[in-house]
Amino acid sequence: MADPLALEALRIRFAQALNAARPPATALDPAPYADNLLTRWQEPQRRYHTLTHLTAVLDHVDELAEHADDPDVVRLAAWFHDAVYLPDRSENEERSARLAERALSEAGVPAERTAEVARLVRLTTTHDPAPDDPDGQVLCDADLAILAAPPSVYAAYTAAVREEYHFVPNDAFREGRAAILRQLLALPTLFRTPHGRREWEATARYNLTGELEMLSL
Repeated sequence: MADPLALEALRIRFAQALNAARPPATALDPAPYADNLLTRWQEPQRRYHTLTHLTAVLDHVDELAEHADDPDVVRLAAWFHDAVYLPDRSENEERSARLAERALSEAGVPAERTAEVARLVRLTTTHDPAPDDPDGQVLCDADLAILAAPPSVYAAYTAAVREEYHFVPNDAFREGRAAILRQLLALPTLFRTPHGRREWEATARYNLTGELEMLSL
């Protein structure tokens, strides 16, 4: 069970982002939308894509906010980016984007900003923002910042990912995970913001290389 104080802090953060993204006169209460999202992020099938991940992504968006054109839209995208998450399904990002489109339209967010949130959520399928997409760069960097975590945190992350995919046989999981790591390491840069490249790139590559070596044993 999540800490009630932590849940309330997250409700406040959602309300702040929502209110900043919609006209000041909008009277619709943010709380039901926040509670729906918080319930989703606590579903039992989740091991890594939990409230801890959501909070970390929100914190990293705050850390990178100076690089964004519209930080509050990026914050809303962070809330919705894994709001629909079933480990055995491939359309989680699309379903999460559609949820954002429905919920934010209903909550009074203008169409243009709602569409931008949905676009950003869909972008987390590839984590490949364009050079002229600062909001996409901030969201993708915030989502991938776990790759640059300290060793104990990175180890907990990889263990949680394995738990989410408990239904995949060991050999198949190791093969699939290794392929993902090789794809990441082949990228010219894992992070697109100046802060991400400066502060996270080297550590992330160290962690990915170490995990790939472990999978090869």
